[in-house]
Amino acid sequence: MKREVIFWDVDTQHDFMDAGGKLYVPGAESIKPLLARLTDYAHSKGVQIVASADDHLAEHRELSSEPDFHVTFPEHCMRGTRGAEKIPETALREAFVIEPEPQPHDALARRLWSHDGDVLIRKHWFDVFSNPNTTTLLEAWDPTEIVVYGVALDVCDRYAIEGFLEHGVPRIHLVLDATKAIHEDQVPSLLERWRAQEVNVVTTDDITCGRVV
Repeated sequence: MKREVIFWDVDTQHDFMDAGGKLYVPGAESIKPLLARLTDYAHSKGVQIVASADDHLAEHRELSSEPDFHVTFPEHCMRGTRGAEKIPETALREAFVIEPEPQPHDALARRLWSHDGDVLIRKHWFDVFSNPNTTTLLEAWDPTEIVVYGVALDVCDRYAIEGFLEHGVPRIHLVLDATKAIHEDQVPSLLERWRAQEVNVVTTDDITCGRVV
């Protein structure tokens, strides 16, 4: 069953969002109130939220004792730790958890069609599409619009947005003030590229005041 609009919450986990987290994204704590507003707005409107979340074990290829902070990072969001949990501001409702192991397309699509709550997509690599079931979700729900927010803008948000573009999502709204980047100097070039590809860069007010969706 098609979903016209979904909200896409990228990796709002304690290790990224808290100043004491293992891979704190600079300034991430400051956007927590905005994330809460987006979450509450989606739930008040009956819009489903899809959240991605890192779920790491020590052997995962993303983790390194000598990280480059581009494709390798220090240990973070280790399975079973508080750091891997979502922050309260982005708590999900009746979350259907999708693990990274491939599931039969038709069976998963049927479960998604009948699910009215939120979805949590776990991943072992920063690209949410490294979980092959992400593609099944997009195909099953076939959203017309996706509202994207969370961290980090230049890593996990980037791969999500570029994956949506590749999959032909008609309208992508990036809630810029509800994101933070690891490498802030990369943001202008990313925004220029995305705007050229018709990604709509908006604010939390644009969303929660109903000016966009």
